[in-house]
Amino acid sequence: MELARVEGTIVSTIKADGLKGRKLLLVNLLSPDVKPTDNYLVAIDSVGAGSGEVVIVVRGSSARQTSDLSSVPTDSSIVAIVDSIEFKGDVVFRKEDGN
Repeated sequence: MELARVEGTIVSTIKADGLKGRKLLLVNLLSPDVKPTDNYLVAIDSVGAGSGEVVIVVRGSSARQTSDLSSVPTDSSIVAIVDSIEFKGDVVFRKEDGN
């Protein structure tokens, strides 16, 4: 699992059947202290994430482990929206702080 911030959406009118009706988001992977790495992924949103939110992304076969994604051709999926992160004894992110 990896931390990421949602930075945009992807619109695709022509795509594989398994991707139809799925929201595709552009995410920037984050370091544990919530700093952007400038490593971007396109991930299927399975939890209703929105722009600017910090999320947990899974890749590889794990991306298809939720019941609704088992037959979807994806290599990365958003599986959680993060509320807070404690790193080295300090809270480095809290959702209500607007970080």
